[in-house]
Amino acid sequence: MRRALKRASDGKTLDPVEVEVLLGASGDALTTLMATAARVRDQGLADAGRPGIVTYSKKVFIPLTRLCRDRCHYCTFATTPGRVHAPYLSPDEVLEIARQGAALGCKEALFTLGDAPEERWDVARQWLDEAGYDSTLDYVRAMAIRVLEETGLLPHLNPGVMSWQDLQRLKPVAPSMGMMLETTSRRLFEEKGQPHFGSPDKDPAVRLRVLEDAGRSNVPFTTGLLIGIGETLTERADSIFALRKIARQYNGIQEVIIQGFRVKPDTAMRNDADVPLDEWLAAIAVTRVVLGPRVRVQAPPNLVDLAECRALLDAGVDDFGGVSPLTPDHVNPERPWPQIDDLAKVTADAGFVLRERLTAHPEYLREPWLDPRLISHVEALVDPASGLANESALPVGLPWQEPDGGWDSVGRTDLHTAIDTEGRRTETRSDFDAAYGDWDVLREDVAARRAASTSPQQIDSDVKAALAAAERDPAGLSDEQALTLMTATGPALDQLARIADDLRKQTVGDDVSYVVNRNINFTNVCYTGCRFCAFAQRRTDADAYSLSMDEVGQRAEEAWVIGATEVCMQGGIHPDLPGTAYADLVRAVKDRVPEMHVHAYSPMEIVNGSVRTGLSIEEFLISVKEAGLDSIPGTAAEILDDDIRWILTKGKLPTASWIEVISTAHKVGLPSSSTMMYGHVDAPHHWVQHLRTIAAIQDRTGGFTEFVLLPFIHQNSPIYLAGVARPGPTYDENRAVHAMARIMLHGRIDNIQCSWVKLGVDGCVAVLNGGVNDIGGTLMEETISRMAGSKHGSRKSIAELTAMATAAGRPARQRTTTYGDVPARPSLELA
Repeated sequence: MRRALKRASDGKTLDPVEVEVLLGASGDALTTLMATAARVRDQGLADAGRPGIVTYSKKVFIPLTRLCRDRCHYCTFATTPGRVHAPYLSPDEVLEIARQGAALGCKEALFTLGDAPEERWDVARQWLDEAGYDSTLDYVRAMAIRVLEETGLLPHLNPGVMSWQDLQRLKPVAPSMGMMLETTSRRLFEEKGQPHFGSPDKDPAVRLRVLEDAGRSNVPFTTGLLIGIGETLTERADSIFALRKIARQYNGIQEVIIQGFRVKPDTAMRNDADVPLDEWLAAIAVTRVVLGPRVRVQAPPNLVDLAECRALLDAGVDDFGGVSPLTPDHVNPERPWPQIDDLAKVTADAGFVLRERLTAHPEYLREPWLDPRLISHVEALVDPASGLANESALPVGLPWQEPDGGWDSVGRTDLHTAIDTEGRRTETRSDFDAAYGDWDVLREDVAARRAASTSPQQIDSDVKAALAAAERDPAGLSDEQALTLMTATGPALDQLARIADDLRKQTVGDDVSYVVNRNINFTNVCYTGCRFCAFAQRRTDADAYSLSMDEVGQRAEEAWVIGATEVCMQGGIHPDLPGTAYADLVRAVKDRVPEMHVHAYSPMEIVNGSVRTGLSIEEFLISVKEAGLDSIPGTAAEILDDDIRWILTKGKLPTASWIEVISTAHKVGLPSSSTMMYGHVDAPHHWVQHLRTIAAIQDRTGGFTEFVLLPFIHQNSPIYLAGVARPGPTYDENRAVHAMARIMLHGRIDNIQCSWVKLGVDGCVAVLNGGVNDIGGTLMEETISRMAGSKHGSRKSIAELTAMATAAGRPARQRTTTYGDVPARPSLELA
């Protein structure tokens, strides 16, 4: 105990054993621990620019439904249909609570409810069906909008477990959300008789995934632990470290609540005991020390007597959470809220000032954390000097809506300077730190992975056996054989390339195909924060731009006139983008050039369109197909391994969502390409598994037209500039990856494409002699790779592409997007 206290006091990093010891502190040891925690808290407040200020949120509780599919043994909030007058509060009931709160000066509407009650209770499903909602979360979203529009209160949503897609759908209607982790103990979830047994939403892995998805989605998130429900000190320590890991990696956990268990009658745990105050204080203090000064630590002031609130402050608390002058704490109804004046006096006696804040803490009241559709609602209630609440402001309803002026209403910034000149005027986007998370954590993570990763030892007999297997049964290689060949060098790599090239000739012949196309990157404004992307900008940045519908149509027409058969359209996830804009952009091309093949929208853009329109992914894809979309690019794939994706990207869709979008596109008759971006924080075994995933999708759907290899361009990439990623793949890796794509996808995907933008002419010639049959398109305009630092240009003429094929000793052939023959028509040679 003495050693752990000393290390904590000295600011040393504590290990799990030391944390477990400190969680058991009492007496003088607890006093010492609390003093250390208080110093850490004070440093955090000073760093945040508000020294000595403790915060709370003035709010109303809106218990939207008390039905729940879980059966937690300590809960009195969740109940049965027979004990409530209706499965859900009606819209009128919701608004009446909100209006009363607004009249009392509240600024937050906390929506609290059970998890997915329609999955357990037929009456909940029936109520939603009759009211016209597909799910409880759809109803939550609709009521949040009503509260914003009719009262001006800021919603804070606690709907329980949410998917990545749910978070995208709810973020535009709430400045913050939350869900208690409670504990990482699987024992309390899996063992019969334990408090979370029989509650599917209390699976610790599921709840941790929600916290991670919220961080990736830039959603300010409240979470916390429930202390004293039967977890051991070891399990409690593990829970704290789990929160620290997620908080550091994504910066999305705005506050951590440490809540002490209180016994309630009529529950399965009614004979248990309240958590002792000292044990609760130790948990608060340890959490503060482990999480550090940045994260706000909160404890509910109504769970202790007013005099004991001083002890919460002494233990390192800097926030008291929501306090309501109107509604009870529906989770702990037996514990009334303290009067705010009384709480302010206790706070003052401890040497602090109590200040009201909004539902999101000040540092989260900006993009990418705050959706632009909520800016006017927040500005009406915030004190601009401090970022806390303007305590004299009374909420007033303000319009909330998806942007309805069409894509052309989105402002454009210095368009032609941004996209028509070589290079860029700013090295990185202006929110470099806020958008991407904690680079130090990423560096540590990647360094640990590299230290643990070793390339397979190249034993001659293994290489020879793998090469023989590749010749005998290309698509039947084992993972071990594939990994051996993926790391081949020297003569073995030369032989691998010959095998791949023989397969290429056998499958598609000698022609090197290409498409005459134009890339139209219609906006580079994006607030998802992919860490590898040098293309994305904030809308206020000097390099930001957005094309109008007319400009998109004009560019398509210009391309058609000089011989293009395809336009490829992709853009950033612009915060003001209407969901209907995707179909409108397709129509803008088809109205000008009906014969032009429109190859558009990555899976990330499709999910965004689905979220913004309220359509399912399938419905959205059908809608853009009806507008004229012909195929989709299988980009946004990067590496189809979530461990790598969450280092490489932030805010982007998970692997499962990418697969869902691609598979659904194939189902509705939209073929797609498939891609892999490699050579950053990945390793050869990730490439093998990525190819396995692509092959499995093709086996199910048959919808891939090609596989495109995209070497990582590092020069301007944030993840490289931050010292996390390596500077792209090696020459040998490029040769091996292209050859292995041909081999592992043999019999499934006939066309393997290289990227001249990323490899250059010499690199493409090398891989054309190792399994590649396609060199992509003329592009005419390629912004994404150029802004990443590519030095190989942004357009190629037909003559230049033909020369590339000739250098590889092969004839060139123009193709359509889907690898058909190009109909003859008068055209000008591409200059």
